[in-house]
Amino acid sequence: MGGQAKGKKKSKPKRKENRPNTDAGFVGLSPQERMKLRAREKAKKKTAEKYSVQQLLEKTEECMDSFDFEMAGLFCQRALDMDPTNLLALDMQGHICSELGDTQKAKGAFLCAVELSPDVGHSKYMYLGQIHSGQEAVDYYTKGIQVLLSALDKQVQTTAQAGAASPPDEDTELPTAKDVCVAYCSMAEIYLTDLCMEEGAADKCKDFIERALQYCHDNPEALQLMASYLFSTERNQEGKEYLLKSVALWLPAEKPGAVSSSTEEDMQNEIPPYESRVTTAKLLIESEEYETAVDVLEGLLEEDDEVVQVWYLSGWVCYLQFEKAKEQQEVEGKQVMEEYTEEWRALKEAGRSYLTNAKKLYSKLRCDDQPMLEHVDQLLGDLGGELEGEEGDPVLDEDYEPCSDEDEEGDAAAPMEH
Repeated sequence: MGGQAKGKKKSKPKRKENRPNTDAGFVGLSPQERMKLRAREKAKKKTAEKYSVQQLLEKTEECMDSFDFEMAGLFCQRALDMDPTNLLALDMQGHICSELGDTQKAKGAFLCAVELSPDVGHSKYMYLGQIHSGQEAVDYYTKGIQVLLSALDKQVQTTAQAGAASPPDEDTELPTAKDVCVAYCSMAEIYLTDLCMEEGAADKCKDFIERALQYCHDNPEALQLMASYLFSTERNQEGKEYLLKSVALWLPAEKPGAVSSSTEEDMQNEIPPYESRVTTAKLLIESEEYETAVDVLEGLLEEDDEVVQVWYLSGWVCYLQFEKAKEQQEVEGKQVMEEYTEEWRALKEAGRSYLTNAKKLYSKLRCDDQPMLEHVDQLLGDLGGELEGEEGDPVLDEDYEPCSDEDEEGDAAAPMEH
């Protein structure tokens, strides 16, 4: 009796119904993207086993303090992977992304923080104000100030209830009057620039500056903004007074030995940002405070010698000093003595050096400011043309310091064009 033919061995059915679908989140991803996502999930799990969110944020802060923003971003992202709604982590990520130039990611982090906690923490609104422009920026600053003032009121009440000797809560973002002052300054600056053509812009600008000075009467930025406002409304003498008061609060910090070490440290904390000091130099030139302008510009060049505008302004102020010295001699009818000739020659050569460097750097950095370049060429033409030097050699004599016009009272030179 023939046996039955053996059939093919049947494979056991897979028990798909009982397996968790671990690939659900990988639908539509390329193999490379899936590998990256799996690696990230693995790193996330490993990180959670090794570090707490608090430890990761401490690591983030350490990296930020040492300006290692790339590594800070990695630690901060791991903290957010573990706790996506952590407000401190979101604030840190926004700050880190701003430093790295990733404006969109920074904006996303701050907006997420706003959604989670709209009425606590002013810094996110300040950063959003910086990222945006025009009316949007004003709206963010306005909300930030509301949060600031509310926090200040609560702080005063808490201190009054607990007693002045009680230590502050370290987990609370403690605002200060200076924070309010800086926020009002930011709003005022918008009405000096982006919204300067809006109806009532000048009045709003002045109002915000006055509010800033109410909260911090000796803030250099607020004083300089008031000077800018007064110059823009042709009240030049008043503007000059505010400007010199502003500069006096921080410029001595650039002169080691001029003040005590403790006072100098305080002044260092008051030094305005680089761009603000460039504006300071422009206003000083406009108000004919050439010697002080030279001090400011020298400090800027020491800090960063690859800013075309600073080289240009340095050459411009030398040119103005040169012209003023000649005018003064002609008005007083003094005999042109050898010492005058030497002073004029030094100013002329210094101006040529600064302007030659400005033109070379303009080409190197491929700048796009045609009016400035045209003015550089005009000034060089008046001073005798560019200085010749070997390729790559610095043209400027580093030991030269433009001479003072402190005792000269001559007529004003032409107003600054740029």
